[in-house]
Amino acid sequence: MDKVDFLYVRSKYRGKFSPELLVFNANLQEFAQKVNYICALQTNGKLSAQKAFENIKNLWQQLETSQQELGIEKEK
Repeated sequence: MDKVDFLYVRSKYRGKFSPELLVFNANLQEFAQKVNYICALQTNGKLSAQKAFENIKNLWQQLETSQQELGIEKEK
């Protein structure tokens, strides 16, 4: 296993398949991984709570943009 596979673990996609959903799943996994790193940095005092919040908020906005660009409807 190389370093990239170790640091950026990807799970297999399960569920209804379409290219858009597959791409969104990859984006969602990347979002979760980055949030995990931000939380670890904040917990260890390397990042302020406010900066961590801002970073996660920006990541969330990017994920929402990706959802809109891929044409994936939000479930209610």
